[in-house]
Amino acid sequence: MSNYSRRKFLGISAAAAGASLATKTFLLDAPPAWAEQSAGAAERVRFGIIGVGMQGSGLLAQAIELPGIECVAACDLYDGRHTLAREITANSSLPVTRRYQELLANKEIDCIVAAVPDHWHKQVVVDAVNAGKDIYCEKPMSHSPADGIAMVEAARKTGRIVQIGSQRVSSLICKKAKEIIGEGTIGDINLVEGWLGRNDPTGAWQYPPPADLSPENLDWDTWQGTVTKKPFDPRTFARWRCWKEYGTGLAGDLLVHLVSGMMFMLGINEPPREAQSVGGILRWKDGRNMPDVHATVFYYGELPVYMRLNQGCEMAETYRFQGSKGILEVTEFGLSYTPQSGKDTAPSYYDSGYPHAMRMAYEKKWHQENDPKMGQEPMPESISFRGPDYDDMHPHLWTFFQAVKSRSPVTEDAVFGHHAALACHMANESYFRKRAVWWDEAANAIKS
Repeated sequence: MSNYSRRKFLGISAAAAGASLATKTFLLDAPPAWAEQSAGAAERVRFGIIGVGMQGSGLLAQAIELPGIECVAACDLYDGRHTLAREITANSSLPVTRRYQELLANKEIDCIVAAVPDHWHKQVVVDAVNAGKDIYCEKPMSHSPADGIAMVEAARKTGRIVQIGSQRVSSLICKKAKEIIGEGTIGDINLVEGWLGRNDPTGAWQYPPPADLSPENLDWDTWQGTVTKKPFDPRTFARWRCWKEYGTGLAGDLLVHLVSGMMFMLGINEPPREAQSVGGILRWKDGRNMPDVHATVFYYGELPVYMRLNQGCEMAETYRFQGSKGILEVTEFGLSYTPQSGKDTAPSYYDSGYPHAMRMAYEKKWHQENDPKMGQEPMPESISFRGPDYDDMHPHLWTFFQAVKSRSPVTEDAVFGHHAALACHMANESYFRKRAVWWDEAANAIKS
């Protein structure tokens, strides 16, 4: 971390905000936790991966870069990804299978990394922990509130480690933001905004299916799970996020990152009490049934949180925490704090309705009581922190693998993952019901 002192930072935050602010930028330069680690054979963590698609292939490639971490088996329902797993690991004899149960039964496997479609999350996680395996599962944790409840209970009952893959909670940038907020630098937070937008077919999940995909090299029936069966369709396989039967839409793909990051930075570990969504399928009219524009206002206690997502307009991932002492803006690559005094910087313009003599007397008294003394004028500064590299995947995986060895807590356990996913389910339910919804803790259900 930068050695920029907390006292100096807080001193600047207390200064009154002027018409223009100077900006100081500091580098977040903490070395990665695994940079100087090494591991002998006895200390190695051996994992099996379930799902080697777009996300799973990235997880696999980054996991094996960590010291002491080894992939010993891979599972996917599409045979082409068996080849891919062997290519990534540079192991032409890596055991591969279509049946994830074989990985769960393998005593040489310490833990599981899973990146499967949302509608398979619950079954894979529950089966894994019941088989005595710790598991890293991609976000969102669940496909429904009921799935999440079952997953939390399975983790609690078995005592196995579950880490959910919303990597923002392991970002150095989010860690610094949490520190700043926790110190009270921005004062009482009264509104949080977050947004993220894309403006291209790939960003809207119009992924090109593998050219050789067929019922011969893909177990299509198993992939569909308990969903009402439909004929083989390569587009559905590649673009499953477009349909609520398999995915969780923009909420489960993008909102969950914003929500989990916000929860981490604010120290929240609970679902929102209320959600109200608007949106629609406004650009990508390709047969999907999930919105391509989705905006939701949540209440976390009394705090309003406004999150907006768009697949028809590019918007860099951004948070804006608005407080009584200023604004903290957090992006993918850094954060900046702009102080505000919360005080008048001049006599109130309401005095324009006073008679002349009264206005002059009021303004004279105001200046006498409020003007700074010569040489004591405040010099407010906007402070920025920049990250040299926005890498949150490696540290998130590292936390999981170290927990497998040490049994230490993970950054995003099943309870945290469940609460973050509930925000997504509430956003979707509000969209489809066209009304506000709330979480009924006693009934473990979304009500409207």
